[in-house]
Amino acid sequence: MIETRNFRILRNVVLTVLCLWVAIPLYVVVSTSLKPLKDVAGLFQWIPREITASPYLDIWTTVPLAKYFQNSLIITVCATLCSVTVAVLAAYAIARLQFKGKRAFSLTVLSTQMFPGILFLLPLYLIFTQIRNLTGLQLQGSYLGLIITYMTFTLPFAIWMLSGYFASIPKELEEASMIDGTGRMGALIRVILPVAKPGIIAVAVYSFISAWGEVLFASVLTNEATKTLSLGLKAYASESDVFWNQLMAASVVVSLPVLIGFILVQKHLVAGLSAGAVK
Repeated sequence: MIETRNFRILRNVVLTVLCLWVAIPLYVVVSTSLKPLKDVAGLFQWIPREITASPYLDIWTTVPLAKYFQNSLIITVCATLCSVTVAVLAAYAIARLQFKGKRAFSLTVLSTQMFPGILFLLPLYLIFTQIRNLTGLQLQGSYLGLIITYMTFTLPFAIWMLSGYFASIPKELEEASMIDGTGRMGALIRVILPVAKPGIIAVAVYSFISAWGEVLFASVLTNEATKTLSLGLKAYASESDVFWNQLMAASVVVSLPVLIGFILVQKHLVAGLSAGAVK
């Protein structure tokens, strides 16, 4: 198709507007994080009169940000590893094995994505309470409880996408390995997983991002000892004042792990998402 001059102009205008729509809030966040508090209290200044790095130092003492960072890291990494492990096994079974109820299971997994997350909040809370009453195991306010919770809404998408990715891999690869004496699990580990690395990375990134910035479940299922970063940011706002420069600086710091991880695996992420979606 030949692009007309008017089409190119319209495309450039739309792309420029979209870029500004994304870039301006980011500029506001970064510039505010580099201003002293007295310069943030009034009207917003597009060009800071004074630039200081003190907000990035003060964020660690105003609130226990390091503790929140540690909690988020433990919960997110564990939830990601568990989600990827379970999703790989379940997706491989859907893609390669024939069993009774396979179609119903696949449709059930996919249909869970139609429901909003808040719908599962009360049932999970009641289940955790019942488990505590029956076994004494305290899941509410623990790392384990939040890890299990995050797995409930990352697993369906992970299973769905990986099953499509595994189905796109030729069966001859693992059949050749099994002829040489490797079992099905060995073929999965030695043959399928290396080939499916882009898809697995895409699922891991999705699981990590979903858990890292989650607020709803964390606000109900955590306590002061297990509070995550998404909740800890609210501590910069007190009844008498709001430390806007520190809040923006903490937001930048919180975003760095996701940003760095996305940059490192961007190539694999695009390949994994496109392959899983096409299938």
